[in-house]
Amino acid sequence: MFDFCKLDVYQKAKAFCILIHKLISIGNFDRTTNDQLRRASFSIMLNIAEGSSRFSNKDRKNFMVVARGSTFECAAIIEYLNEVAEISKESYSIYLENLEEISKMLFGLIRGLE
Repeated sequence: MFDFCKLDVYQKAKAFCILIHKLISIGNFDRTTNDQLRRASFSIMLNIAEGSSRFSNKDRKNFMVVARGSTFECAAIIEYLNEVAEISKESYSIYLENLEEISKMLFGLIRGLE
């Protein structure tokens, strides 16, 4: 098993990515929104994985910072989808709670790598 698979934040990011995959498959969003949301959610998960392979804390931190940025990007897209009534308020809350948790976990990792 790879080290990143043992990280709770990776598991949560992967679960979020799966949620987004399901949302996109049932949603009727435009191509740009689908692409950005899919790429941003993958970016969270993949940057955590790639960052765990780095040897220096500085390199690891950079990947976690990028993953956290992608978390914010997903939050902005989800907020937009809520504002244009493409997702329900309930769904919006669930996605946002997941993203907030991931963001806080990444922030903790980033602080620990300083």
